[in-house]
Amino acid sequence: MYDDVKKIAGIYIRVSTEDQAREGFSLPEQEKRLRAMCEFKGYEVYKVYEDAGISAKTGNKRPAFDELLQDIKDKKCNTIVVLKLDRLTRSVYDMEHIMKFLEENSAYLDCANDDINTTNANGKLVARLLTSVSQNEIERTSERTKIGLAGAIKAGHVPCA
Repeated sequence: MYDDVKKIAGIYIRVSTEDQAREGFSLPEQEKRLRAMCEFKGYEVYKVYEDAGISAKTGNKRPAFDELLQDIKDKKCNTIVVLKLDRLTRSVYDMEHIMKFLEENSAYLDCANDDINTTNANGKLVARLLTSVSQNEIERTSERTKIGLAGAIKAGHVPCA
């Protein structure tokens, strides 16, 4: 049972350039809030893993996240703590991979703002649903951008590279 396991947290913080500009998620603010959450929940903080200026898009190399996953494999920590689920991923495919990895390594995800954790089936369901919504948001933005670009080209405006 999860409650019987000592929670050793790997705090994962990430911002992409777009995130900082749009939403003001600073790395120090994420760390401060997550450390407070860990203290409140009685988690021991093993390490803070920071990926600055890197999008969580599928295929992007995130060195700190890779290090966190290796530390989970090596049993140095057993809980990924993030501020929002989209700090981890916005891809349904990636989320399933992460969920499987956590299950195989007896580890968990605890997300502060979305108030979800993967210690039970309901937490896993909510994580999957929120990831689906987030992926849909990215896909809709991409569609609107393509439509706007096509309209600009038809109107004679040549986009700059």
